[in-house]
Amino acid sequence: MKALLFSLVIALPLCLTSEEASPLAALTLADDARIAAMLSPSREALETLLSGELRYAHSSGTVDTKKDFIELLVSGKSRYLGYDHIERSFTFPAPEIALMSGRARVRAESAKGTLDAVLAYLAVWRFEEGKWCFLAWQSCRLPTD
Repeated sequence: MKALLFSLVIALPLCLTSEEASPLAALTLADDARIAAMLSPSREALETLLSGELRYAHSSGTVDTKKDFIELLVSGKSRYLGYDHIERSFTFPAPEIALMSGRARVRAESAKGTLDAVLAYLAVWRFEEGKWCFLAWQSCRLPTD
């Protein structure tokens, strides 16, 4: 399974740079690849998908840079066990910028404990050097019903 995900992530830049692909289709593929790379961490895949200027604000309030976030995942200090979109939408406020917002059920574990919650999020993607890169993430836990 990891080999299949890795192959898909490595092939992704070819898909994302296609002039025939709509920005929405390319972003959906990129986000699916990001989630796959978080669930089965691969340094190469994460390096490809994440912007060098990444700011990842976890629902706990911790903020990671690209280097910190990749190390957190690859080292196993934090593990994403599940990630299921409840809703996800994209808007394009400026050329080469996309905002992604929605809600997702996220399951993760780290030395700080476990997370099994529905998160509301806002993310930013930027078109960099011919491909969409994940630039920023901010999320908060939603109250349970």
